[in-house]
Amino acid sequence: MEATSTLSTTVVGDGIPVLFIHGWEMNGASEAFDYEPIFSTLDGYKRIYVDLPGMGSTPADGIRNLDDIWARLTDLVDAQIGSSRFLVVGASCGSYLARAIAQRYTTQINGLLLRVPVTDPENEKRDLDVFRPLLSNADVMSKVPEKDKTTMGDFLVVQTAGYIQALLNKIAAIVNPAVEQADIKVLHTIRNDPKAYLLTAPLEITPFPAPALILTGRQDTHVGYRDSLRLLGSYPRATHVVLDRGSHALPVDEPERILFEALVKEWLSRVQEWACHRD
Repeated sequence: MEATSTLSTTVVGDGIPVLFIHGWEMNGASEAFDYEPIFSTLDGYKRIYVDLPGMGSTPADGIRNLDDIWARLTDLVDAQIGSSRFLVVGASCGSYLARAIAQRYTTQINGLLLRVPVTDPENEKRDLDVFRPLLSNADVMSKVPEKDKTTMGDFLVVQTAGYIQALLNKIAAIVNPAVEQADIKVLHTIRNDPKAYLLTAPLEITPFPAPALILTGRQDTHVGYRDSLRLLGSYPRATHVVLDRGSHALPVDEPERILFEALVKEWLSRVQEWACHRD
C-alpha cells in the first residue's frame, strides 16, 4: 500500500496511469476484482486502485461531504499522476466523482469509463424501476437460506443456481469485507444529508472529447439506466450500453463478464486510437 496525499492506493503494472474510483462504502479491491482479470492480460497500463476517505485503508480523517473527498482525490491526481495523460474509471458514486475529474483534467485524460453511474446524487430524483426478478425459480430459491436471500436483495435478478453462487461469491469476497472496513458512521452521515452528498464542482460544462464508455444495468434499482442517457450530450465519443440481466452489482456471472470484458477492451482500443490522433 502507498499513502499519497492521505489516500491509500494499490498500484499494479507500468504504463499510462488508469485511476479507478470505487463506489460508496467499497474500496479499491472491489474495482480490482472486476478489472484485474482484464488488465492483467494487457501491457502498458499502470492501474491505480484508490481507497477513498473512510473506505478501505484510508481513514475518514474529518471528511464532512463529497467535496472533501473530491479535494483529496484531486490532491492524489496532482501528486501521483501530475501532468501525465491518464484514464479514469468510476463505479456508482465513483462515476460521479470521475465525471468531475474528467471535467477538471480534460486535457490530460485519454478516456473515461462509467460503470453503473450515479447521475443524480439525490435518490428522490432518480428514475428507477421497481425490483422484479427477471427469471423466477421457486425450486432453486427454496434451497437458498433466508439469510442469503436477504444478503442478495435486489441484486438477484436471475434466480438460477449459477447466478446465485456467483453473486454470493462476489458479496463474500468483495462487498462484505469492504463494508466491514468502511467508517459507516461518517459515511452514513454524509450519505443521509443531500447537501453533503453533492459535489459543488461543476460537471460537464464543456463536452468531454475523449472516448467514453457508460455501462448500465437494465435491472439496476439503485441508480437505474434512463438517467444516464442524459449524459450522452456531454460525451460525444461515448458508447452507452444497457445490459439486460444487469443489476447494480454488474458484472456478476460468466455470460455477462464475457460481454463486460469485450466492452472494456473495445473502449481501450478506441482510447489508443484517439490518443495517437491527439498526439
